[in-house]
Amino acid sequence: MPAPPSSPLTVALFAGMAELAGARSVTVAWSGGSVADLRRELGVAHPKLIPLLERSAVAVAGQYATDTQPVAAGSEVAIIPPVSGG
Repeated sequence: MPAPPSSPLTVALFAGMAELAGARSVTVAWSGGSVADLRRELGVAHPKLIPLLERSAVAVAGQYATDTQPVAAGSEVAIIPPVSGG
């Protein structure tokens, strides 16, 4: 069975993630899957993001998402790294 067709998925990045990527967003080829799948795909496509990917929150359509939540092609996605300070 052939793989489902992929489409570009743009992911917004903030703070340290944007600094690592050198951009406020990145685009990956996406044929659908879970948040965990998206984390893996982002790590493959943008290895500089790996240090923060596991510790960062993911928002899909403006809501925080668990790793098991599906991410449809064309979704609005943001990666929010942990915030430190005091």
